[in-house]
This record gives sequence, structure tokens and C-alpha cells, in this order.
Amino acid sequence: MTDRTPDRILRLNTVLDRTGLSRATLYRKIQDGTFPRQVRIATRCAGWRESAVNDWMRNPMFYHVDDVR
Repeated sequence: MTDRTPDRILRLNTVLDRTGLSRATLYRKIQDGTFPRQVRIATRCAGWRESAVNDWMRNPMFYHVDDVR
């Protein structure tokens, strides 16, 4: 048996509540590569990996996505 819990997908409102960011700031940070990118769930549905949001919350000032587009 493993002790790892599965990585949950968080929707936009949950991410905004946890981080305290506004929607505009969140999307600006994604564009700048300073917040994790969304994961596509379905055709018109996306969310964020809980582990990625938690990593960002541990150190938001120095978080950076390595492969910025």
C-alpha cells in the first residue's frame, strides 16, 4: 500500500480562494511563467494540479515555470 494521496485537480474558484489572487493577476502570472499552468480536463474545462498550487504557495516570490511559452 502506498501512502501517497492522488493529486487532485482544483478549479478556478478554489485556486483563487487558496491563493488570494484575483482572476486577472492569476492569468497574468501564468502568462509570465510565475504560476503553474492549467491542465486540460475536457474540451471546455481546465484546472490546476493541487501539488503545483501547493508548490507555488510554499514560495510564491521565487516560483518559476521552466518552459515558458
